[in-house]
Amino acid sequence: MTIDIVREFLGWCSIINMGLLLWWVLFFIFAHDLIYRLHTKLFNLPVEKFDSIHYIGIAFFKIMIFIFNIVPYLVLLIIVD
Repeated sequence: MTIDIVREFLGWCSIINMGLLLWWVLFFIFAHDLIYRLHTKLFNLPVEKFDSIHYIGIAFFKIMIFIFNIVPYLVLLIIVD
């Protein structure tokens, strides 16, 4: 496996993960009531707790994308070129 393949892999992983993050955020914003109703049937959460769980999940996912996809991709761009 060459560095070019790893760099391309990390680039595509970054794009796909940012797309999933964007989908999660948009779905959370525009379909909040639908998601909340579905989750309260399973977990019986108050809306404040539900919102905080999703906000923390979105923040954690974003940080993991930066740490494991974008930063290694940028490092490979810097050291190879």
